[in-house]
Amino acid sequence: MEEGTVTAKKTVFVGGIGDEVDEAIIYETFSTFGDILEVQLPPANTNPNQPPDGKHRGFAFVTFSSGADAQDAIDNMDLNELRGRVLKVNLARPIKAQVQPGQNRAIWESEEWLQTYVKPLAQSGGVQGRRGGSEDADGQDASEQKADGDGDAMEE
Repeated sequence: MEEGTVTAKKTVFVGGIGDEVDEAIIYETFSTFGDILEVQLPPANTNPNQPPDGKHRGFAFVTFSSGADAQDAIDNMDLNELRGRVLKVNLARPIKAQVQPGQNRAIWESEEWLQTYVKPLAQSGGVQGRRGGSEDADGQDASEQKADGDGDAMEE
């Protein structure tokens, strides 16, 4: 790994944490590698209307004061055991993209896209484009079929 990326990344992901492990145990275990700024242990209960039940989701994020300390924690704790469970420790990755209101729209809701790609229905061969001048398989105009009664659609 490049030296510049090691110092820039300070947060590690710790996966495979047992149910009995809490933030204090994680802090105690990982503080041997450097100064810890924050320990996050996401709760299992994702519904904000319900009270927290004390359970966590089985992973944590530990933010160190330096990237070198974070790398030391990864090197020493990845695939190591904590309270009978094997941990997976690596650099935390940022969330890919937050969905923001108003930005999660279909492409055809954009005026620019509509002006570029959409033709009026009469020009596109839609229902309105067929009225008045479309021919059936015999080459006879549909309006003529109805007038002279020869068309299959009018027979009983």
